[in-house]
Amino acid sequence: MSEAVAASDGPTILSSESRIRRVVTIYVPLACFLLVLLFPFYWMTITAFKPNEELLDYHQSNPFWIAHPTLANIKKLLFETDYPRWLLTTMTVAICATIISIFASVLAAYAIQRLRFRGSNYVGLAIYLAYLVPPTILFLPLAELVFQFGLYDSPLALILTYPTFLIPFCTWLLIGYFKSIPYELEECALIDGASRLQILRRITLPLAVPGLISAGIFAFTLSWNEFIYALAFISSEEKKTVPVAILTELVQGDVYQWGSLMAGSLLGSLPVAIFYSFFVEYYVSSMTGAVKE
Repeated sequence: MSEAVAASDGPTILSSESRIRRVVTIYVPLACFLLVLLFPFYWMTITAFKPNEELLDYHQSNPFWIAHPTLANIKKLLFETDYPRWLLTTMTVAICATIISIFASVLAAYAIQRLRFRGSNYVGLAIYLAYLVPPTILFLPLAELVFQFGLYDSPLALILTYPTFLIPFCTWLLIGYFKSIPYELEECALIDGASRLQILRRITLPLAVPGLISAGIFAFTLSWNEFIYALAFISSEEKKTVPVAILTELVQGDVYQWGSLMAGSLLGSLPVAIFYSFFVEYYVSSMTGAVKE
């Protein structure tokens, strides 16, 4: 009788232990990761809607909650500064730089992976190593070119300089994705008389959509958040990008307008989050490999 009871209690004990192990090994680390990841966005949000009285006096107010929410900080940002123009300039620069980078990366990655010329593997490695060069080293020669061509204080300077660090990584990423596409499909098209451009446009690119979106997300995000070149090449207030403008225009001496700063950071991060949310499935599929041989 006692052996039967012990046998019936065995699965219950094992299931209880497995649940505890799952909580400790999966859910607790995941909760800690989400807390660390999402807390800055939570802090930006509550700071953007806090009145100055609550921001400057933590003895009388809770720093982690809003007692009297207000839209004054967002109103000041949108109607008392050039933030809409900064946002438009940032969007224009990011989209143009992304398009140029993806176009050049597709051609370079396809040529390296599919044309199979001598030394193509070393060329791909050299392109990736170029991405590892710090932007501060490229800053001086790029600045000289920007001044010589008369592009200083123009968004065109950023559109033409951003691809210098976007193209190497996007090319390396697309080389790996093109490698996962079966070459037999292109061989059949070549036998049928298709040209390389036709194969690229009608076969390779449709199959490489997840990889293209992954590279596009990377290029767009990096262009949107870039700070060093935007700070050095743009001086006019109305032509600045969001990351530079909210820091240089909303900080007056030693006075930090924290409410407007956090509102600008929050609104500036929304386009990237929205852009990513539309293509997250393609992005994940490109990371896991969407095409199998």
